[in-house]
Amino acid sequence: MNRKNKQTKGFQFKQFAIEGGECGMPVSTDGVLLGAWAKITSSQRILDIGTGTGLLALMCAQRNLDAEIYAVDIEQSAAITAQLNVANSDWAERIMVEQADITAVSFPEKFDAIICNPPYFNNGEQAKLQPRATARHTDSLSHQDLLERCYSLLDHHGKASFVLPVVEGEHFIQLAKRLGFSLTRLCRVQPTETKPDNRLLIELSLISGECEDQQLIIRDKLGYTEAFIALTKDFYLKM
Repeated sequence: MNRKNKQTKGFQFKQFAIEGGECGMPVSTDGVLLGAWAKITSSQRILDIGTGTGLLALMCAQRNLDAEIYAVDIEQSAAITAQLNVANSDWAERIMVEQADITAVSFPEKFDAIICNPPYFNNGEQAKLQPRATARHTDSLSHQDLLERCYSLLDHHGKASFVLPVVEGEHFIQLAKRLGFSLTRLCRVQPTETKPDNRLLIELSLISGECEDQQLIIRDKLGYTEAFIALTKDFYLKM
C-alpha cells in the first residue's frame, strides 16, 4: 500500500484513500456497492463515467490488476480531485483521468466494461453547490444521452454497470431495453430487512440473455449482513 494515503484527509479504504476536495459526489454506499458488484475482474479496458472523486476507478484498479482504466468527469473540480486521489494510489500508471463531456470525448478503442453512478434527479430543486447539482441532476447528462453513449463505446461482449434509486432505475432499464440493451443482472438493495428496496444495481449487455436476479440486505438486527460484508470486505477498513 502506498504510504502517502495515510496522510490524506477524507475516507480511508484498505488499499487507498479518498480526498473529497470540492467534488460534487462524496463517498457513498451506492458507489462502494457498485464498485464491488460490477463484473470487471477479467476486463482489459474499463471506463468510469462521471468519476467524481475517482472512487469507482480506484476500486476497479484494486480488483483488476491488469486493466487500463479511463475516468471522465465534466466538472473541473471533480477531475482535479480524482487526479489527486489516483496520484496518491498504487495504480496511478493505469488510471487516466480527464475532464471532458462524455458525449463529445473520443477514445481509440471500445471498452469491455463501463461503470457509472449516474445522476438521477430530473429537474426538481437544484442543490445549493453547483458541482453537487451537476453530479445529482440529469440536466447535464440525460439518461438517454448516457445510454446512447454507452451503447457506442461498449464492446460487443462488454458489460455496463450502474446504480440508481428504484423508480429511476426501473425507468432506466426500460429506456435501455428500447435502445437495444439487454438486462443481464439486477440486484435489489434493501437498507434493512423491514425496509423496502431503495437502490438497484444494474448490469446491461449488448448480447441478449436471461437476467440474473439478486437481493442484498445491508443490515439486520445484528449489524451488517454476511452478504454485505462479503461484498465490501476488501474495501472497508472495519469489515
